[in-house]
Amino acid sequence: MASSWWRWRHGCSWRPAARIPGPGSPGRTGPPGPHPAAAVRAQMSCFYLVKSLTSACLNMYSISRLHHTTSAMFCYSKPQSGEKYTDPFQLGRRYLKGLYEDIRKELLISPMELKEMSEYYFDGKGKAFRPVIVVLMARACNSHYNNSRDVQASQRSIALIAEMIHTASLVHDDVIDDASSRRGKHTVNKIWGEKKAVLAGDLILSAASIALARIGNTTVISILTQVIEDLVRGEFLQLGSKENENERFAHYLEKTFKKTASLIANSCKAVSVLGCPDPVVHEIAYQYGKNVGIAFQLIDDVLDFTSCSEQMGKPTSADLKLGLATGPVLFACQQGWTLGVPQNPLQRHRKGLQA
Repeated sequence: MASSWWRWRHGCSWRPAARIPGPGSPGRTGPPGPHPAAAVRAQMSCFYLVKSLTSACLNMYSISRLHHTTSAMFCYSKPQSGEKYTDPFQLGRRYLKGLYEDIRKELLISPMELKEMSEYYFDGKGKAFRPVIVVLMARACNSHYNNSRDVQASQRSIALIAEMIHTASLVHDDVIDDASSRRGKHTVNKIWGEKKAVLAGDLILSAASIALARIGNTTVISILTQVIEDLVRGEFLQLGSKENENERFAHYLEKTFKKTASLIANSCKAVSVLGCPDPVVHEIAYQYGKNVGIAFQLIDDVLDFTSCSEQMGKPTSADLKLGLATGPVLFACQQGWTLGVPQNPLQRHRKGLQA
């Protein structure tokens, strides 16, 4: 992953890895595999599917609200041979028109206070990062399978559901972290109290589940309900830690996947199931969403140290204040041991909290 990140930052074009001989090929033992020409065609079609979506998303961060504070960090590949990259938010906007209005329609409930709490974050001021990724993946899969660049209504519903699940998790996270601001305004728990905030988050999840059931595809339902389980497991992982230094980063990455990347990975997989019957494409979509999700959280954890609260729209260094070790802290910890520091930064931070 580190080498891929280096190549990306230094403007190197992405290329598929060298092909490893498959079953039935010279130098490999085992039962004969598919016809070589068919295997090559399948491999190349999958490669172009990933490449097309990757090309569309390479400059995702350059247009985010935080770009002006991190321009040196987010260097992306330059087009090759005169190729021009399309702004992914512009590309996905036509499919997400009225996104938040449609979500609020799913929350037509009473009493009024509960409705107001549930709609609080669906004010159109979010980046809609996850819905954009979902509709772009849907468009890529549809184009790959039947050369259609449209997004199906059911695939667009997945984008709405992903944003609803994400927002419900934010409401619950703010209660757990006792956060005071989110997206530049007071959190639900600070305005209405923790108990009501938990109920509002639960209500958003239930509305998302109803919308998911309306799609009527049992495979898709199974894929997206896994996200809710992963969110809970991720929170439990965050409550614990590993004393073994070698296990800490693996623990952090697993927590990052379950809390952040699982939603993107499984949403991408869900729209691929709706748009293309090929299991190979489903796995490509899942892996793409997984890696984008992990990268997104890694960068967010860095920005938690390098940006201020006004730029982030939420309190910075919040994880550090809660005693949670994210990527930058773990790297600092490793660097401390490398330099022979008798006590690593993580231990010093823990003692500071206890004091």
